Parts: sequence; C-alpha cells; structure tokens
Amino acid sequence: MENKQTSLLNQMKPYTKGFQVPFVVAVIGAIISSIITVIGPDKLSEITDLITKGLMTGIDTDKVSEIAMTLAILYGIGAVVNYAQAFTISTIVQHFSKRLRTAIAEKINKLPLRYFDSHSQGDTLSRVTNDVDTASQSLNQSLGTVLSSSILLVAALIMMFKTNVTLSFVTIASVLFGFVFVGIIMGRAKGFFKSQQTNLANVNGYVEEMYSGHSVVASYHAGRTVKGQFEMLNQALYGSMWKSQFISGIMMPMMMFIGNFGYVMVVVTGAALTLNGHATMGTIVAFMVYVRIFSQPLSQIAQGLTVLQSASAAMGRVFEFLGEPEMEVDSYKGQQLRAVKGDVTFEHVSFGYSADKTIIHDFSATAKAGQKIAIVGPTGAGKTTIVNLLMKFYDIDQGRILIDGIDTKNMKRSEVHDAFSMVLQDTWLFEGTIKENLIYNQSHVSDEAVIEAAKAVGVHHFIMTLPKGYDTLLDDTVTLSVGQKQLLTIARALLKNAPLLILDEATSSVDTRTEELIQKAMDKLMEGRTSFVIAHRLSTIRNADLILVMKDGNIIEQGNHDALMAQNGFYANLYNSQFVEE
Repeated sequence: MENKQTSLLNQMKPYTKGFQVPFVVAVIGAIISSIITVIGPDKLSEITDLITKGLMTGIDTDKVSEIAMTLAILYGIGAVVNYAQAFTISTIVQHFSKRLRTAIAEKINKLPLRYFDSHSQGDTLSRVTNDVDTASQSLNQSLGTVLSSSILLVAALIMMFKTNVTLSFVTIASVLFGFVFVGIIMGRAKGFFKSQQTNLANVNGYVEEMYSGHSVVASYHAGRTVKGQFEMLNQALYGSMWKSQFISGIMMPMMMFIGNFGYVMVVVTGAALTLNGHATMGTIVAFMVYVRIFSQPLSQIAQGLTVLQSASAAMGRVFEFLGEPEMEVDSYKGQQLRAVKGDVTFEHVSFGYSADKTIIHDFSATAKAGQKIAIVGPTGAGKTTIVNLLMKFYDIDQGRILIDGIDTKNMKRSEVHDAFSMVLQDTWLFEGTIKENLIYNQSHVSDEAVIEAAKAVGVHHFIMTLPKGYDTLLDDTVTLSVGQKQLLTIARALLKNAPLLILDEATSSVDTRTEELIQKAMDKLMEGRTSFVIAHRLSTIRNADLILVMKDGNIIEQGNHDALMAQNGFYANLYNSQFVEE
C-alpha cells in the first residue's frame, strides 16, 4: 500500500507545479491559526484562576477584561487566518482539478484506437467525469482539514505538556485507543472506496450500452434480463458504497464518544490533583478545552483521511487512464506527398490485435490510381482490419503500406487521414445544422458545393422539405431514418473531395432502391479517385476494377467480377448464394 501511495504522489507531481508557494503560505496560516487556538485555553486558565482567587480577596475585573479582550482579538485574527488558509487550499485544489481535466482532454486525442476498442464507453466516461469530480470534491473537503488539524494536534500537545504533564498523559491515554481503531478501519476503507469507483463505472457503462441498444433490448424482450443484470451490478455498487459510507459516517460519532470520555477522565483526575495541590481550577478548565482541541483534530483527521481514501481511489483510476500508452508522436515527420495521385500498395502486411493472434497473414495487393477496389469475404475475414491499417488507426506488425510509393510509416497520421474520405456503417451526426454536419471540420466550402454533394447522393429533396432547409438544426426534435443519416454522412465524405475513398458497408443500412441511387452517384463521383469498398451485398461491386476475396486474413482470390465468376471458386459460390437468397 505504501508503494502505491508513493507512486500516486509521484504521478501527482507534474500537476502540482507552481503550487509550492501557495501551499507553504497555507501551512504558515494553519500554524498561526493553531497557535492562536491553543493559546486560548491558557488565557481561560488565567481568567479562571483570577476569579478563583478573587472570590476571597476581590476580583481584579480590569485584569480579567484585559485578558478577555486579548483573547477576543486573538480569536478574531485566528478566524481570518483560518479562512485565508482554507481559501488558499481550495484554490489550489480547483487549479489541480483543472490541470487534470486539461490533461485528460489532451490524452483522449493521443490515445490509439486500440484503447477505445478494448474499453467500454461508460468506463472511459466514468474516469473522465465521475472520478475527476470525486477526486476534486474529496480533496476540497479534506486536504485543508487534514493539514490544519494535524498542525493543531501538534500545537495542542505542546501546550498541554507545558500546562500539566499528568493531565496531558490522561488526555492522550483516553483517546489512544481511538488511534488504533481508526487505523484498523482505515486499512479496510481503501478497498471499499476503490470498489465503489469501479462498480460505479460498471453501472455507468452498462446503462450507456443498454440505452444505446434500447431498440434491440425491446425487440428481443430482454427487459427482464437487462433489469436483472442491472440489479446485480447496482447491488454490487450498493454494497461497496454502503460499506464506504458506513465507515465515513461512523468516524464522527466514534471520535465524539472518545472526546466525551476524555472530558470525564480529565475532570476526575484534575479534581484529585487539585485536592493534592498539584493543579488549579484554571488548569482543569484549560484541559477541558484541550480535550476538545485534542480530540477534534483527531476526529477531523480520521474523517479527512477517510475522504482522502475516496480521492486516492478516484485519482488512481484517473492516472491509470493518463498512463495509457499513446500514439507515436509524429510531429517531426515532414510532408511526404504534395499531390496525391492515388496508387496504393500492400506489401506482405501482417497484423494482429494481440501478439498471440495474427489476423492478417502476408497480405499483398496493388490498387492503381482511380481504380475501384472491392474487399469481400465472410465475417471475421479481416476486411475492416485492412481499412484500419490503411488509415493508420493501427500500426502493422510486418510489411509495408505505400501511397504513391511512399511508406505510410514515414507519413504523419494527419497526412494519411487528409488523403482519405471515409464512410462507415455506423452513422455519426452531431447537434448542429445540416450544413455544419456536411462541412464538418473543413473550410472554404461554398453553399453550392454543399447542395451539389447533397444532390449527388439524392438527399437534397429531403433536406428542402425540412423547415429551414440546410440550416435546420439537428436535435431531438428532428427525426431522421438510418438511411437518411447515412446519406448525409456520404455527402459529407464527398464534400471532403479527397483523392482516396473508403466505404465500409456504407450502403448496408439503406433499402435496395436507395442503394441503387447511391451506387450510381458513387460511380460517377469516384471517377479519378482510388476507392476501397467493403460490401456484403456483392451485387453492388460487380463493376469494381479489382475484387479482393479474403478469408481468415488471406487473399484467396482476386480479379474482376467476370474473371472470378469464371473461376467458379469461393467468390462465385458466395455470389450465387446471395443471388439465390435474394
């Protein structure tokens, strides 16, 4: 555990730079506030002794008033210093939280696709939202308290021993067993808080998945199964949260009991010492306050450390995210292609998502500029993997991919991405106008070009039926079919006007009539562009210049449609089976 805490502190260092001076100021403020706090009982002792003696000879009211005024001024100064110290700590925590959020935002852009493929969206969202919020709130609530309480505890011990050694030991002994008990609880608490954050991420991830797939859940009547699974995950969250919150809640009552027990012990022992002449009434009064001053920091430290355990668990998950391997930094690479012609070559490419399982085996193929290349094969053959490698979403294990004779390893990812337009089976539209969705992240695109692209894919008429046409805001009030969304994403890709085009099952979500219209528009607009088309419906790629037939990561057949049908091999069987089914 100690090594983990040390590791966490080391991970926090880069995000705490520049906070040293404000933190030292906060520590000095806490010291001043603590000194003023522990001087108070000493002044009360003087007042009590003056009153006790004055009962026989007359009370020196001027002296009592002087001490009381001094005490009031000290407490006033202490309140101001304590506020300034708390404000400084809170400011430091907020800036620390801001740095964490900034680091997370930058990290997301540096993570490879591999990370998002291997982690649920809910888990990632929980790390960048819930965990950061928990860490920020926990530190804000507890860091200043633990700091000031620790200093106050030391100051109280010094003043207690200065006032009376015997009563000091009695006070310490009365709360000593509290230390032991708190230590035992704290040892168990960390696991509960870590489980709480993990279970919260599991619940968030499951809810996100079920909401996004709600129509599938409903169509399969899986509501009861989903509810049962959710109840199981929620019960695990309830269990870990109940335990962690129980520990948080039990600390204060326990420390209050210890403090009250200390009052009793001080009064009984102090009375005996006073009868023997070893203490005064003022000493007893002072120690009754010291018991509170001594036990209160212990209570606050115990409570603060419990909350810090929650912050530690949350920050552990955040730094785990920030410590994920990043994509290769390629800013040092220069521009390799001034004008992309469109020749693409795969030379003996091998790749596996994990080291022990190779997906693509010695893949070689050549696409000449302007050709339409179709990649077909059964599910799991590696078709989409080829596209991922071509776009540099993943780095190949062996071999080379060349664009116009230049190895993509020598190119920036941004240069490769700029060379491609890409349309996937899963559509993605953001909340904004239709025009903004079509122009997405491009500049100098005219309204005429937007309209031309929309007409090319047959979506212009539909757009003009909307209340504001191309300026219609896409939000929850506008309902689009899956096919309409796909048409908009295809128009977006066409507007990019890149020399290379990737269509990964781009027409699988539209009906046959719409597919034919899109196909005609695509054939016209793909002229002069090298196009890679992944399709399950083989009837849509009959006019491809080259068809690559894949199975188990290998190219088993290649050629145009007529040549492959004449071979009467795997492709012919696949095509004929679809024809029969249709």
